[in-house]
Amino acid sequence: MCTRKRLAEVAKAAAEMPFYGILQNKKANIQPIVELFPKWTIKQADKNWCAAFVYFCCIEAGFKIPYSPNECISCSLAGCGGWEDFATNDERIEYHLGSDNTFIPEAGDIVLYDRVFINAEHDHIGIVLENMLDTIKVAEGNNDNMSQILIRNKDAHIRAYTRIPNNFDYFISNSDASCC
Repeated sequence: MCTRKRLAEVAKAAAEMPFYGILQNKKANIQPIVELFPKWTIKQADKNWCAAFVYFCCIEAGFKIPYSPNECISCSLAGCGGWEDFATNDERIEYHLGSDNTFIPEAGDIVLYDRVFINAEHDHIGIVLENMLDTIKVAEGNNDNMSQILIRNKDAHIRAYTRIPNNFDYFISNSDASCC
């Protein structure tokens, strides 16, 4: 059964593994992540795989989501913009601005960031492992080209949170779903 709790467990284990891109004196081990995107190679993904890490964790947790849903306008789920497109254009997925102080993030929520690595919108993404008072513990891919568990401040860098319903199957509409 795919749940956000399971997603957080998978993300924690994947971040602790760790996955890494091309590093000096180490062969990249991100092939299981990259192979979910048929048009991508490790070289193309290197230093650019944070969103693909989130997708990998979702698939490993059992969520049924195509790598490029119809709702993705800007790119596939290999890009942070694709995740925002997906969340804002599929009514089954919750989307909450980071500035929404009424929303309480939970383990298994996906967090989109602005201006973490470059001065650009939605330049990074991760999976919430734990919500704390002023911070969140997050599993992220491609932080220094490695997967890691980090503590992030709840500040202006958080663009939004998305929440995928438990037992989400992209191919089943709300009216067809027996539970969520």
